[in-house]
Amino acid sequence: MLNRRQVLAGTAALAGSQLALPALAQSTPIRIGMLSVKSGALATGGRQMEDGFQLFLKQRNNTIAGRAVEFIVADTGGQPALAKTRAQELVQRSNVHMVVGPVAAFEALAINDYLAEAQIPFICSSAAAEDLTQRKLNPWFVRTSSTSAQPCHPLADYAAKELGYKKIITIADDFAFGQEQTAGFQRVFEASGGSITNKLWAPLNAADYGSYISQISGVDAVFAAFSGANGLRFLRQYNEYGLKGQIPVISAMTTVDEGVLHTMGDEALGIISAGWYSAGIDTPHNKSFVEQLRKVTGVDPGFYSVGAYSAGLALEAALKSIDGKVENKQGLIAALKKAEIANDPRGPWKFDQYGNPIENIYIRKVERKDNRLVNTVIKTYDQVSQFWTYQPERFLAEPVYSRNNPTKI
Repeated sequence: MLNRRQVLAGTAALAGSQLALPALAQSTPIRIGMLSVKSGALATGGRQMEDGFQLFLKQRNNTIAGRAVEFIVADTGGQPALAKTRAQELVQRSNVHMVVGPVAAFEALAINDYLAEAQIPFICSSAAAEDLTQRKLNPWFVRTSSTSAQPCHPLADYAAKELGYKKIITIADDFAFGQEQTAGFQRVFEASGGSITNKLWAPLNAADYGSYISQISGVDAVFAAFSGANGLRFLRQYNEYGLKGQIPVISAMTTVDEGVLHTMGDEALGIISAGWYSAGIDTPHNKSFVEQLRKVTGVDPGFYSVGAYSAGLALEAALKSIDGKVENKQGLIAALKKAEIANDPRGPWKFDQYGNPIENIYIRKVERKDNRLVNTVIKTYDQVSQFWTYQPERFLAEPVYSRNNPTKI
């Protein structure tokens, strides 16, 4: 395996040769590496991520800024250690110019330091770990999705001020993503006068939610934050226990994401959620995007496919601004951070100074239209920051959101 000195020396030599032969550099392909997952619990997200980016490339005849693209996908198996190995292979063997992906936060955290040391632009298209764009900044990192809590802040505001909820129980997957989503919701809901009466945590591999559902009573609503098929399992059991008509569920984006919504039934109807995308966004860009991706996959696009498509749009904007000179890594990451995207299916967005999107957050309601379930947009919070309405300096002076921050009041 190459050590850091060899990698940097090789990079310097390559850069020198390309400065001497700009015509040759322009004739070689842009090599884009993607870290995906081909099997296991995260495979659905990995496949959707690949679908989104492949559609972006197909629309451009596999060319960006006048240069052909070589797209290389590596399978992490959803394992942090393997994710790091695959990232090293992409950089050292495939000589990629940048890395897109991965699916999960624990994968992104496992590769972040390596990509920073290797000085490889890292376009994170889904992993939402808060500190990646907050307290542990990598100068080579940008994200095209959101932080875990970013959509949950406005959902809490909406629940308190427009739905009039006073007391809520939360239930979430017991890992960083679920914990951070819950914490962001709790902070804003309590600041708006609401009360979180209990926080329930279910293991990521939970098969039965009966013991948790039995603890839900005496509240106005339940906030649910699940990933993958867990949202489907929870909502079905919640309905089977007869609570759907008694205590409404509001949810984080991924609980009823389009990637899983198509497998749900009446148990999902009426659920209000918040997210930075909905297949129901009524714009020409989105309608065209949904139609094209549905032809490929048979289902509506969601979190993973749109995050990857957005990564392509940001990369395209950056490369056009530097005339396709992808070998200029410093110029590329600087251009990425300045990218402002107006033609995204999700709506307009731009990066903040920390490399995270400032973007619309949509309040959505699950409805049935044309014999399929859709997240209909019922309200838009325009251009929401990862810091919500808080001052970044004050926000960053506090500990990262976690299972116990904020504490249950």
